[in-house]
Amino acid sequence: MKTLKHFLYQFLILALSMSLINCKGDPKKQSKLNMEEQSTITKTPYGKLPDGTVIDQYTLKNTNGMTVGIITYGGIITSWTAPNKEGVYEDVVLGYTQLEEYLNGSPYFGALIGRYGNRIAQAKFALDGKEYTLAVNDGPNHLHGGLKGFDKVVWNATQSKTDSGVSLVLRYLSAHMEEGYPGNLETTVTYTLTPNNVLEVEYQAITDQKTVVNLTQHSYFNLSADFSKPIVDHQISIDADSYLPVDETLIPTGEFAEVQNTPFDFRKAKTIGKDIDTDHDQLKKGLGYDHCWVLNHQNQGLRFAASAHHKKSGRLLEVYTDEPGMQFYTGNFLDGTLPNKQGGTYAHRTGFCLETQHYPDSPNQENFPSVILNPGETYTTKTIFKFSVK
Repeated sequence: MKTLKHFLYQFLILALSMSLINCKGDPKKQSKLNMEEQSTITKTPYGKLPDGTVIDQYTLKNTNGMTVGIITYGGIITSWTAPNKEGVYEDVVLGYTQLEEYLNGSPYFGALIGRYGNRIAQAKFALDGKEYTLAVNDGPNHLHGGLKGFDKVVWNATQSKTDSGVSLVLRYLSAHMEEGYPGNLETTVTYTLTPNNVLEVEYQAITDQKTVVNLTQHSYFNLSADFSKPIVDHQISIDADSYLPVDETLIPTGEFAEVQNTPFDFRKAKTIGKDIDTDHDQLKKGLGYDHCWVLNHQNQGLRFAASAHHKKSGRLLEVYTDEPGMQFYTGNFLDGTLPNKQGGTYAHRTGFCLETQHYPDSPNQENFPSVILNPGETYTTKTIFKFSVK
């Protein structure tokens, strides 16, 4: 009997050893072990709404030490750390430190935008001959989903770990005629932080009635990590041969204008400040860059769209998307009245946005790609933000 016990013991030791060897030899198994040991997602209370609803913050952290803070109010990214050329991780997105500040007034800092990102002319559109009237909240127009868009609702959150990284899954049911939009729209947004300093943002939506949908993410970046400094020294590249000129209320005219020989040409990287104050009609209307670029290679699905590089820190941000357009906004309406989470206030042009999306006012412009979602269809789109050092 002693001999049998000894044999079984030796067999178990050998089996365990072989299992460990196999894990070490299999990169997928090893990466999964490393991810499970080091990648984390934690939940902490962030504050309460006036009606007592508790708002939570989820912090995603990868194996390198990158962290992304996201709250259930508006799906807002409140913080996002990225490494500089010395390997120091610092926060690179504008925002606030307290829920009350987001409630008191925010230019969509870090928020999820819906049902319709960007502007709809005269706050009206028609489907099958029926006109729908939306909230007027931007001059005569409708902007970013209305008075209470997806940036101001509470999302239901669940968390998960996969081989790809750590994920926060946010869900929200937008009721029929909420903010004037038809159909009950079930929306899911998944934030996934991977081990290689990539944040994937995946959107899905279904409806029980014909409607329009255009979702995006509205983080303001400042790769210097010093929010008192303007972003005019950042080098931007945008893979687009044309952009959409706008009228006095920032609604696209319907024209597709070539960027060549204009301040809107970012096909080769240049600093934001190089042409932003040029005497150009479109820059005057936008008070700077606040336009939608028509991205190239739209039949290729997920592909490179834009990059931003801050030479002094070395931080490089690359954006990949399957969307046809991207709104490049240079913080023109920041005016020193909003509190800076590092102290002081956010001054003019201290943050920029790269909002991947369908074109503004698409429901009213037949020559733009469709934003219609029908029952039985699933709206799906994905954008990737990748950080590295250059």
